[in-house]
Amino acid sequence: MVATSASKATEPLLEICVDDVTGLEAAIAGGADRIELCSALGAGGLTPSRGFMAVAAKASIPVYALIRPRAGDFTYSEAEITVMETDIAAAREAGLAGVVIGATTAQATLDVDVIQRLVKAAGGLDLTLHRAIDVVGDMDVAFDLAMALGFSRILTSGGARHAEEGIETLARLANRSAGRISIMPGGGVRPQNAARLLAVPGIRELHASCSEAIASEARLTELGFSAETTRRTDAETVRALKIQMASRVR
Repeated sequence: MVATSASKATEPLLEICVDDVTGLEAAIAGGADRIELCSALGAGGLTPSRGFMAVAAKASIPVYALIRPRAGDFTYSEAEITVMETDIAAAREAGLAGVVIGATTAQATLDVDVIQRLVKAAGGLDLTLHRAIDVVGDMDVAFDLAMALGFSRILTSGGARHAEEGIETLARLANRSAGRISIMPGGGVRPQNAARLLAVPGIRELHASCSEAIASEARLTELGFSAETTRRTDAETVRALKIQMASRVR
Protein backbone atom coordinates (compact mmCIF):
# COMPACT_ATOMS: atom_id res chain seq x y z
CA MET A 1 0.00 0.00 0.00
CA VAL A 2 1.48 3.35 -1.04
CA ALA A 3 1.46 6.03 1.64
CA THR A 4 -0.12 9.34 0.65
CA SER A 5 1.74 11.46 3.18
CA ALA A 6 4.63 11.36 5.62
CA SER A 7 2.24 10.88 8.53
CA LYS A 8 0.52 7.99 6.75
CA ALA A 9 3.91 6.32 6.25
CA THR A 10 4.59 6.35 10.00
CA GLU A 11 1.07 5.52 11.15
CA PRO A 12 0.80 2.24 13.10
CA LEU A 13 -0.83 -0.64 11.23
CA LEU A 14 -4.04 -2.32 12.30
CA GLU A 15 -4.71 -5.96 11.48
CA ILE A 16 -8.28 -7.20 11.97
CA CYS A 17 -9.12 -10.88 12.23
CA VAL A 18 -12.43 -11.84 10.60
CA ASP A 19 -14.26 -15.13 10.14
CA ASP A 20 -17.00 -14.27 7.65
CA VAL A 21 -17.68 -12.06 4.65
CA THR A 22 -19.71 -9.56 6.67
CA GLY A 23 -16.78 -9.17 9.07
CA LEU A 24 -14.39 -8.72 6.17
CA GLU A 25 -16.52 -5.93 4.75
CA ALA A 26 -16.85 -4.26 8.16
CA ALA A 27 -13.10 -4.38 8.78
CA ILE A 28 -12.34 -2.74 5.44
CA ALA A 29 -15.07 -0.13 5.93
CA GLY A 30 -13.64 0.71 9.35
CA GLY A 31 -10.17 1.33 7.96
CA ALA A 32 -8.21 -1.86 8.68
CA ASP A 33 -4.76 -1.98 7.10
CA ARG A 34 -4.55 -5.76 6.88
CA ILE A 35 -6.82 -8.78 7.39
CA GLU A 36 -6.18 -12.06 9.14
CA LEU A 37 -8.67 -14.41 7.54
CA CYS A 38 -9.97 -17.34 9.55
CA SER A 39 -13.04 -19.31 10.59
CA ALA A 40 -14.40 -20.02 14.08
CA LEU A 41 -13.11 -16.98 15.94
CA GLY A 42 -14.90 -18.31 19.01
CA ALA A 43 -12.35 -21.16 19.06
CA GLY A 44 -9.41 -18.80 18.67
CA GLY A 45 -9.55 -18.95 14.88
CA LEU A 46 -9.19 -21.85 12.43
CA THR A 47 -8.25 -22.10 8.76
CA PRO A 48 -10.73 -20.32 6.46
CA SER A 49 -12.40 -22.12 3.58
CA ARG A 50 -10.97 -22.02 0.08
CA GLY A 51 -14.05 -20.09 -1.05
CA PHE A 52 -13.58 -17.47 1.65
CA MET A 53 -9.93 -17.10 0.63
CA ALA A 54 -10.96 -16.53 -2.98
CA VAL A 55 -13.45 -13.81 -2.03
CA ALA A 56 -11.04 -12.12 0.38
CA ALA A 57 -8.26 -12.05 -2.23
CA LYS A 58 -10.26 -9.38 -4.05
CA ALA A 59 -10.02 -7.02 -1.06
CA SER A 60 -8.28 -3.67 -1.39
CA ILE A 61 -5.89 -4.44 1.49
CA PRO A 62 -3.48 -7.35 2.15
CA VAL A 63 -5.08 -10.55 3.43
CA TYR A 64 -3.29 -13.30 5.37
CA ALA A 65 -4.84 -16.71 5.99
CA LEU A 66 -4.58 -18.29 9.41
CA ILE A 67 -3.42 -21.88 9.02
CA ARG A 68 -4.73 -23.83 12.00
CA PRO A 69 -6.56 -27.10 11.28
CA ARG A 70 -8.33 -27.53 14.62
CA ALA A 71 -8.94 -25.99 18.02
CA GLY A 72 -6.78 -26.90 20.99
CA ASP A 73 -3.02 -27.22 21.20
CA PHE A 74 -0.48 -26.60 18.44
CA THR A 75 1.18 -30.03 18.41
CA TYR A 76 0.20 -31.68 15.16
CA SER A 77 0.12 -35.17 13.67
CA GLU A 78 1.59 -35.97 10.27
CA ALA A 79 -1.90 -35.95 8.74
CA GLU A 80 -2.59 -32.49 10.21
CA ILE A 81 0.71 -31.16 8.88
CA THR A 82 -0.29 -32.37 5.41
CA VAL A 83 -3.61 -30.57 5.79
CA MET A 84 -1.78 -27.35 6.68
CA GLU A 85 0.58 -27.66 3.72
CA THR A 86 -2.42 -28.11 1.43
CA ASP A 87 -4.21 -25.12 2.98
CA ILE A 88 -1.12 -22.97 2.47
CA ALA A 89 -1.14 -23.96 -1.19
CA ALA A 90 -4.79 -22.89 -1.35
CA ALA A 91 -3.89 -19.48 0.11
CA ARG A 92 -1.23 -19.00 -2.55
CA GLU A 93 -3.56 -20.12 -5.34
CA ALA A 94 -6.19 -17.68 -4.11
CA GLY A 95 -3.68 -14.84 -4.35
CA LEU A 96 -3.43 -13.96 -0.66
CA ALA A 97 -0.48 -11.92 0.59
CA GLY A 98 0.63 -14.23 3.37
CA VAL A 99 -0.11 -16.91 5.93
CA VAL A 100 -0.16 -17.06 9.72
CA ILE A 101 1.45 -20.27 10.97
CA GLY A 102 2.99 -21.99 13.99
CA ALA A 103 3.46 -25.35 15.72
CA THR A 104 4.79 -26.58 19.06
CA THR A 105 6.25 -29.76 20.51
CA ALA A 106 4.97 -31.69 23.50
CA GLN A 107 7.91 -30.14 25.38
CA ALA A 108 6.48 -26.61 25.00
CA THR A 109 8.93 -25.38 22.39
CA LEU A 110 8.31 -24.24 18.84
CA ASP A 111 8.50 -27.27 16.56
CA VAL A 112 11.39 -26.41 14.27
CA ASP A 113 10.86 -29.31 11.87
CA VAL A 114 7.14 -28.69 11.37
CA ILE A 115 7.52 -24.93 11.05
CA GLN A 116 10.30 -25.38 8.50
CA ARG A 117 7.95 -27.54 6.44
CA LEU A 118 5.23 -24.90 6.63
CA VAL A 119 7.67 -22.12 5.73
CA LYS A 120 8.81 -24.14 2.71
CA ALA A 121 5.20 -24.68 1.66
CA ALA A 122 4.64 -20.93 1.99
CA GLY A 123 7.56 -20.00 -0.25
CA GLY A 124 6.80 -16.59 -1.75
CA LEU A 125 4.17 -15.65 0.85
CA ASP A 126 4.78 -13.31 3.76
CA LEU A 127 4.89 -14.99 7.18
CA THR A 128 3.39 -14.25 10.59
CA LEU A 129 4.12 -16.50 13.57
CA HIS A 130 0.83 -16.92 15.43
CA ARG A 131 0.09 -17.17 19.13
CA ALA A 132 1.52 -20.67 19.43
CA ILE A 133 4.44 -18.67 20.81
CA ASP A 134 2.30 -17.80 23.83
CA VAL A 135 2.31 -21.40 25.08
CA VAL A 136 6.05 -22.09 24.83
CA GLY A 137 8.26 -22.28 27.89
CA ASP A 138 10.94 -19.85 26.67
CA MET A 139 9.68 -17.03 24.46
CA ASP A 140 13.17 -15.65 23.88
CA VAL A 141 14.32 -18.93 22.29
CA ALA A 142 11.11 -18.93 20.20
CA PHE A 143 11.81 -15.34 19.16
CA ASP A 144 15.28 -16.32 17.91
CA LEU A 145 13.79 -19.17 15.89
CA ALA A 146 11.19 -16.88 14.30
CA MET A 147 14.00 -14.53 13.31
CA ALA A 148 16.06 -17.35 11.81
CA LEU A 149 13.11 -18.71 9.80
CA GLY A 150 12.33 -15.37 8.16
CA PHE A 151 9.05 -14.37 9.79
CA SER A 152 8.02 -10.75 9.28
CA ARG A 153 6.12 -10.51 12.55
CA ILE A 154 5.14 -12.34 15.70
CA LEU A 155 1.53 -12.17 16.88
CA THR A 156 1.58 -12.50 20.65
CA SER A 157 -0.13 -11.51 23.88
CA GLY A 158 3.17 -11.79 25.71
CA GLY A 159 2.14 -15.19 27.04
CA ALA A 160 -0.83 -13.75 28.94
CA ARG A 161 -4.58 -14.02 28.46
CA HIS A 162 -4.63 -10.44 27.13
CA ALA A 163 -1.89 -8.31 25.64
CA GLU A 164 -2.15 -5.66 28.36
CA GLU A 165 -1.34 -8.29 30.97
CA GLY A 166 1.70 -9.41 28.96
CA ILE A 167 2.98 -5.92 28.23
CA GLU A 168 6.31 -6.41 30.03
CA THR A 169 7.10 -9.43 27.85
CA LEU A 170 5.95 -7.57 24.76
CA ALA A 171 8.30 -4.72 25.66
CA ARG A 172 11.21 -7.13 26.16
CA LEU A 173 10.63 -8.82 22.81
CA ALA A 174 10.22 -5.50 21.01
CA ASN A 175 13.49 -4.32 22.53
CA ARG A 176 15.26 -7.51 21.41
CA SER A 177 13.84 -7.08 17.94
CA ALA A 178 15.40 -3.65 17.38
CA GLY A 179 13.17 -3.30 14.31
CA ARG A 180 14.27 -6.56 12.70
CA ILE A 181 10.90 -8.27 13.17
CA SER A 182 7.56 -6.78 14.19
CA ILE A 183 6.13 -7.67 17.58
CA MET A 184 2.36 -7.38 17.08
CA PRO A 185 0.23 -7.43 20.26
CA GLY A 186 -2.99 -9.40 19.99
CA GLY A 187 -5.55 -10.56 22.54
CA GLY A 188 -7.97 -8.13 24.13
CA VAL A 189 -6.81 -5.18 22.01
CA ARG A 190 -9.45 -2.43 22.03
CA PRO A 191 -9.60 1.33 21.42
CA GLN A 192 -9.31 1.84 25.18
CA ASN A 193 -5.87 0.22 25.47
CA ALA A 194 -4.32 0.97 22.07
CA ALA A 195 -2.37 3.96 23.35
CA ARG A 196 -0.77 1.95 26.16
CA LEU A 197 0.32 -0.82 23.81
CA LEU A 198 1.67 1.57 21.19
CA ALA A 199 3.59 3.44 23.88
CA VAL A 200 5.91 0.42 24.06
CA PRO A 201 9.02 1.34 22.01
CA GLY A 202 9.18 -0.64 18.79
CA ILE A 203 5.53 -1.71 18.60
CA ARG A 204 4.00 -0.47 15.35
CA GLU A 205 1.23 -3.01 14.64
CA LEU A 206 -1.84 -4.13 16.57
CA HIS A 207 -4.10 -7.15 16.02
CA ALA A 208 -7.75 -7.14 17.08
CA SER A 209 -11.14 -8.58 16.23
CA CYS A 210 -13.09 -5.39 17.07
CA SER A 211 -16.12 -7.62 17.51
CA GLU A 212 -19.35 -7.01 19.38
CA ALA A 213 -21.72 -9.59 20.89
CA ILE A 214 -24.97 -10.08 19.01
CA ALA A 215 -27.93 -12.10 20.26
CA SER A 216 -28.82 -15.03 18.03
CA GLU A 217 -32.33 -15.79 16.90
CA ALA A 218 -34.05 -17.96 19.48
CA ARG A 219 -35.03 -20.58 16.88
CA LEU A 220 -31.43 -20.97 15.70
CA THR A 221 -30.25 -21.41 19.27
CA GLU A 222 -33.05 -23.86 19.99
CA LEU A 223 -32.07 -26.05 17.03
CA GLY A 224 -28.39 -25.95 17.92
CA PHE A 225 -27.33 -23.89 14.91
CA SER A 226 -25.98 -21.01 16.99
CA ALA A 227 -24.88 -20.09 20.49
CA GLU A 228 -27.09 -17.66 22.38
CA THR A 229 -24.74 -14.87 21.36
CA THR A 230 -22.24 -14.61 18.54
CA ARG A 231 -19.58 -12.01 17.84
CA ARG A 232 -19.51 -9.88 14.73
CA THR A 233 -16.79 -7.47 13.54
CA ASP A 234 -18.00 -3.92 14.08
CA ALA A 235 -16.89 -1.24 11.61
CA GLU A 236 -17.33 1.55 14.16
CA THR A 237 -15.07 -0.22 16.65
CA VAL A 238 -12.46 -0.71 13.93
CA ARG A 239 -12.73 3.00 13.10
CA ALA A 240 -12.42 4.01 16.76
CA LEU A 241 -9.31 1.85 17.15
CA LYS A 242 -7.75 3.37 14.03
CA ILE A 243 -8.41 6.86 15.37
CA GLN A 244 -6.68 6.02 18.64
CA MET A 245 -3.73 4.54 16.76
CA ALA A 246 -3.42 7.52 14.42
CA SER A 247 -3.35 9.90 17.39
CA ARG A 248 -0.03 8.33 18.43
CA VAL A 249 1.79 10.00 15.50
CA ARG A 250 0.37 13.49 15.90
